[in-house]
Formats: sequence, C-alpha cells, structure tokens
Amino acid sequence: MPETKPIRVPESEIKNRIRSIQKEMDAAGIEGLLVIQRVDLFYFSGTSQNGILYIPVSGAPLLMVKRYFPRAKSESAIRDTVEIGSVKELSHRIRDAFGSLPSVLGLELDVLPVREFEFFKKLLCPKQIKDASPIILDLRRIKSIWEIGQMEKTAEMSRLTFEYMRTMIRPGISEMEFAGMYETFARRHGHAGMLRDRNFQGGGAYSWHVLSGESGGMPGVLDAAASGEGTSAAFPSGAGNRRLERNEPIMVDFGSVRHGYHMDETRMFAIGSMPAEAQKASRAAIEIHDAVLERARPGAVTGDLFRYSVDLAEKLGYGDQYLGPRGHQVRFIGHGIGLELIEPPIIAQGKTDLLEPGMTFALEPKMVFQGAFAAGVESVFQVTTAGSRLISTVPVDIFIC
Repeated sequence: MPETKPIRVPESEIKNRIRSIQKEMDAAGIEGLLVIQRVDLFYFSGTSQNGILYIPVSGAPLLMVKRYFPRAKSESAIRDTVEIGSVKELSHRIRDAFGSLPSVLGLELDVLPVREFEFFKKLLCPKQIKDASPIILDLRRIKSIWEIGQMEKTAEMSRLTFEYMRTMIRPGISEMEFAGMYETFARRHGHAGMLRDRNFQGGGAYSWHVLSGESGGMPGVLDAAASGEGTSAAFPSGAGNRRLERNEPIMVDFGSVRHGYHMDETRMFAIGSMPAEAQKASRAAIEIHDAVLERARPGAVTGDLFRYSVDLAEKLGYGDQYLGPRGHQVRFIGHGIGLELIEPPIIAQGKTDLLEPGMTFALEPKMVFQGAFAAGVESVFQVTTAGSRLISTVPVDIFIC
C-alpha cells in the first residue's frame, strides 16, 4: 500500500529553484515575479493551496495565502509566509516587505486569463509586464535527483497497475468497466486521479484510454488521446461501451500521477491471442521505440528524433499508418513530462530543442489502422549524461492474457 505520509518538497529543492529563477529574472530584466498558476506555485513553494508567491529578483520570496493557511504553512519551505483575506492586499504586502512595487513585473502570460491580467496590472501598476512563462518552463524541464525519485515512485505504482490489468482483463466487460477496475486499483496505491496539464489552475485530463479492436481505428484518435479527452459518447477516444473480445488487439494508455509527478504509458493487450497483423505492427512500434531511445542522448535534436522515427516506420512498411492514417497523422512522438502530463520540449516535426541531462519524456510511437485497430507503445525515459534510461518499469512487451 502507498505511503500515508504527506509529501513535503525539501527546503533545499525550493531554495535551488528560487535561486535559479532569480538568475533568469535578472537576465530577462524582470524585477518581480508573481507565481499564480497552481503547478508553478507548487514547484516554487511546495504547496498548491490558494495563494500567490512573489519572487523578487534578489532576496527571499513572499508567499501570500488566502486559504488554507495552516496547511500551506506546514507544506511550504518558504519562510516568509503570510495569510491574506483578499488578493487586493498584494500591493501593500509587497510594498511593506520590499519597500516598493516592481516596475517590471513578470506574469505567466501563457495561461493567465485577460481578466486576471488586467486586475494585476491595475493593482500593482508596473511600468512594464513581461511574460515569465518561458523562463519558468525552461527551468522546470530539467528534473532534479529528488524529482526523478518521485517519478520513479509513480512508475512503480503504474507497474503494479499494469500487472493488475493482466490478472483481471477478460472478455465481456466494457472498455469503461475495465478502465474503472484498474483505476480503482491505482487509486488504492496512490494515484491521484486527475492529471495536470498547462492551464490557469492546472486542471487536467482523464487518466484512462482503452481502445479495443475497431475503436482504436478512428482518424484523430491519437490527437484526442494526447489531449486527454475522454468518454466515447462525447469524444473520439477514451474508454467507451464497447465490450472486450477475445483475440483482438487492445491498446491501454494509462496516465498516472502520484504526489504531483506523472507517468504516461501505453501497452498492447490481447485476450487469448492477437491477430498476426496487429502483433507485427505492435512489434514494429516497439522497434521504433527502442531505436529512438538509443539515439536519445544529450545534444540530440528533437526534430531529428522525430524524422528518424518516421523514416524507420516507412522502412518497416508502416508509413501509411504511423502516427495516424494518411492525412490525419500527428506530428510528434513524445513530450516532456513531470509535474504536468505534457511539458516542453516536444519531440516533434521541425523542433530544434536539444536534449539535456535531466530532461524527462514520454515516448509514444503509435499506429492507426483505419477502421480496424491501433497499435503502439509508450514509456517514460530520462536523458542522462551518457544517453537515456527508462523510468518506466512496465515491461516493453505485448501482454497476451
């Protein structure tokens, strides 16, 4: 069973992150940064309670909590933590703590709604507002040893869940029932349920996708799965009412999160046996997966990795199905992952990001055979100084149950 002790981000982690972002703020000419988005707030303060963190370009940050203050105080390593009754208090709280308001203010403009932007602009009256999102996301893309350790714990929970799937999958149950059964198991082992993605309050996606037989053969299914869209009644992917059958390919794409850190993994299942065509395609996807991992080392260009995978798929005879049926292909094979399900950089067509040690990615070469089935694999890996290594511990294989 999972640990019952609440997570607390070590003070050393928080201090390192604050120092690092202050260096980037100085280079960008940002005098003060308001951290509002829930995931960024957790990253820099250690709590995701309703509050706002102010980081000056030098000196100690100030965490202002609207609710729930006692929990925020116990969770956060920020020493200057105060309770506020209203966000309108920010201006005098900052002025009292630092002597003045920043003339150049940094905000998370990639997610901040226009109404919120106008509110903070009027409240703090800066001479200039700059977008701080790029420097925040750039800092978050390199994971610390502690963060990798958290992802490894999520990976173990996911491994146990995939093992559970193998023991209880059976014909006659619906995709949705199957998903509910293994998600219940995962919840018992620490899975938080809702996955985080990049939006204002850090809400997110469904954690289950089960595509059995022809339900995996729809154009656009990979787009929808990547965005976390859900039930088949409203969206083109996710677990639906189709009943699992013997001797058909079943794709399970399971996103999981434990103590804030995500995994995103896909494996192919079959009950009894898998048709030869589907098994061959699944093996080809694994071959592409393994070949990309061999090339995923520091200095590798994300767009080059994508192009290599496409060329290999064509060489293996799957150019018309790789990443979707012809005319409906997605243009990526992997994405950063950590506190959010999808983080930069993306391993995608035309991208020029260089891999660096400490980056973590979900790698997902997949195929769609229109009107028939989907095949693929997805694992999470870490870029190391020497190359890459899998954080995922689910065997990279086809599960015949």
